Amino acid sequence: MRASLKVVKTTSETPDFVGTYFSIRDWSEEDRPREKLIRKGKEALSDAELIALLIRSGSRNESAVHLSRKILLSVDSLNALGKLSITQLLKYKGIGEAKAIAIIAALELGRRRRSEDAAQLAKITSSKTVFDIMQPLIGELPHEEFWVLFLNNSNKVISKSQVSKGGITGAVVDVRIVFKLALEIGATGLILCHNHPSGNLLPSDADKKVTKKIKLAGDSLDVKVLDHLIITEAKYYSFVDQGIL
Repeated sequence: MRASLKVVKTTSETPDFVGTYFSIRDWSEEDRPREKLIRKGKEALSDAELIALLIRSGSRNESAVHLSRKILLSVDSLNALGKLSITQLLKYKGIGEAKAIAIIAALELGRRRRSEDAAQLAKITSSKTVFDIMQPLIGELPHEEFWVLFLNNSNKVISKSQVSKGGITGAVVDVRIVFKLALEIGATGLILCHNHPSGNLLPSDADKKVTKKIKLAGDSLDVKVLDHLIITEAKYYSFVDQGIL
């Protein structure tokens, strides 16, 4: 009886060429993401290679790097990837619940790191400084949140707090809570911030009314309202810069 040799050939793209599919184990050692990071450092890896390290394996017909690259191409950016839910990530063949959770957790850590880096600016010197602090916190949220930065006499941030959380169209602000927090920590100045999930930067009538209401209350308590920012994913609107505060 003659033994026969069965050759199986697949036809999926590798990260660099089209042809027979190779798993990462078949790549040269210097091209494997893990070994590449060890030898050359994290900066040498592409976004797809970093995500591949998180998910560890791809699907039956594609490597982890190829799967990661396909996901990135479908969403255009890491920011967009960070907004996907577990359910949305599960739609990609080769992504199970554990891999989806790993991706979401890693991108959330990155977002929090950006927020910490921005907070180290400490002293408010312009509306852009406020945007840099608050955008990582509220700029990409699908719902509206209202935050207050509490400042001392040197315009340094001594605390920041979420005072209201709403739906897609708005958040109700209790003025008493704002000044209760301000008086407890001895703040002498406030900067109001909220996001517009719609991306529309223009203030609504409700935005103008609550700003006026908080400013009047602050005047009577000798706590100055220094600005109010409306924040979206990439831009902001400053009441002071626009001359309406």
